[in-house]
Amino acid sequence: MQVARLTTGAWSDPATVRQYSGMRTHVALLRGVNVGGRNRIAMADLRAVVSSLAHTEVTTYIQSGNVVFGTVETDTAALATALGRAIAETLGLAPRVVVLSRDELSQVVIDNPYPGETNPRHLHAAFAGEQIGPDQLAAIATAQQRARDKGSRDAATVIGRTLYLHTPDGIGRSELAAQLARSGGPLSTTGSATVRNWATVTALLALCQAEETSDE
Repeated sequence: MQVARLTTGAWSDPATVRQYSGMRTHVALLRGVNVGGRNRIAMADLRAVVSSLAHTEVTTYIQSGNVVFGTVETDTAALATALGRAIAETLGLAPRVVVLSRDELSQVVIDNPYPGETNPRHLHAAFAGEQIGPDQLAAIATAQQRARDKGSRDAATVIGRTLYLHTPDGIGRSELAAQLARSGGPLSTTGSATVRNWATVTALLALCQAEETSDE
């Protein structure tokens, strides 16, 4: 399958995204795999597990646990549960899994509250398995205020079950990211969200488009 080469700017244009609406392609995002030598999963093994669930056109992107696949199923929570169970039974690992439909992923791009950021590595999306609730929203607001008190320019915005994290000075030095990763925060080891930088988000959307085009 040939991957479409699309720029971040192109995928930031709502008109470009909407022309591919109505697709049944889905994206599975695994949290914390192949990081620091822990939770190692070969992408060939991951593709085999996803294919074993009768999903089609299974493609992985880089080594951080990103899978694009076709399915007739529409319940993303059920898809995530089934995939997580299959990974545990087959590979002996239990990473958190978040699944989005192609339309949901395109909506995440359309809703980007920081369209002026031209460096895709200064913008991240944290995808949660369910709607981000009031307690987590309060924790995010507190973290953002603490970061601002320390002079940080970072910002966070929640839309639906996605947390957008804008770090104009880089994620590695981000005070806000550090605050959100503290115990109980949405980016902590006990949190439910899995994070991808904007370059990965837009690349996955391009893969979805390529897969749907190949099925026409």
